[in-house]
Amino acid sequence: MRYLLPLSIFLLMVSVGMSLKLNELAASLRRLTWSAWLRMVIATFLLPPLLALILANLFRLTRAELVGIFMVSATPGAPLLTRNLARKGFEMHLAASYQVWAAMLVPVVIPIVVAAAAKLYNRDIWISPLLLLNQIATKQLLPFAVGMAIAYVAPHVRERYQTRLNVLGNCLLTILIGLVLFKMGPALKAITPMLPIVALLLAVGSIASIWVIQIRDPVVKKTFAVCNANRHVGLALLLSGQYFSVARAVPAIACYALIAPAVMVVYARWYRGGWRREKSSFENT
Repeated sequence: MRYLLPLSIFLLMVSVGMSLKLNELAASLRRLTWSAWLRMVIATFLLPPLLALILANLFRLTRAELVGIFMVSATPGAPLLTRNLARKGFEMHLAASYQVWAAMLVPVVIPIVVAAAAKLYNRDIWISPLLLLNQIATKQLLPFAVGMAIAYVAPHVRERYQTRLNVLGNCLLTILIGLVLFKMGPALKAITPMLPIVALLLAVGSIASIWVIQIRDPVVKKTFAVCNANRHVGLALLLSGQYFSVARAVPAIACYALIAPAVMVVYARWYRGGWRREKSSFENT
């Protein structure tokens, strides 16, 4: 299982890169103003961790559960969603731009957010930006760039293998989740009954965080909202184990990993039912 997650992420990121063009990605990044991107920092990196701390204390989670739910809230930009967004009516290039933008900010913002939260509990924790940069570069940006390079140099390879890589990556990921859940069976039975509710509220709150910062373009707003709920579970697991030494934080992270996709599916169905009406209203203003 040690190599299954990196391999599945690598294949998915290559597939995502093969489906995109650099000029279209750049155009998506320019779709928002600097002011809007600044508000995005608040909605992506600050509001979810703040909500996680409030919920963890309100529902009296254990220390291990607090660490798990906080770390998953503090790590945005999961690399496992973008390729499937277009099938649900979302803007794939916008989702990719969110992922690249979040990845670039992770080494800068996450150490500050974690250090500030640790101070609330009289602890000194500093996550190395170099560690984060290495994780983002090797597991997200590099395979993403490889996929884009393949699409540019050999378009016929993209047309033939893009979908296959995506299917293979998702199959490996599904197998991994099944193995992890089987191995964690006893630990999952011991979680606080309120933890699933906290995970549900955190996922909903992550979506709502994008809505409250008043992004005018409805397609941008709804695409970034579902991306924001897709927190980086793999990075949260790595950091919670390395910097907090709390092995029992894993069930809390796994709980979010199970509940968040259901929230995103519900959101996507609501989106498909109402986005055309809102887009039409936006274009007529």
